[in-house]
Amino acid sequence: MSYLHLSFYSAFTLSSLGLAFHRTHLISALLCLESMMLSMYVALTMWPIQTQTPSFTLLPIIMLTFSACEASTGLALLVASTRTHGSDHLHNFNLLRC
Repeated sequence: MSYLHLSFYSAFTLSSLGLAFHRTHLISALLCLESMMLSMYVALTMWPIQTQTPSFTLLPIIMLTFSACEASTGLALLVASTRTHGSDHLHNFNLLRC
């Protein structure tokens, strides 16, 4: 395994562990999701270079588009939940109570 693969796998693993264990604020969960998407984007961008394929793949651009949509939706939810609940603590949110 090359150092490039190791760095992408470790970045994805660390961000997923951060999402699993450090869930106090909504903004920290959103940042962990964005770092997971960023590591996947960089890995998908470097994949054709490492396999030495001459064709340009469209998958990283589509994934970057979905990542931007996910970020904007997450920030809109963050603003809406902060206005209604007063903070972005995840333990304050109860999905059963509207």
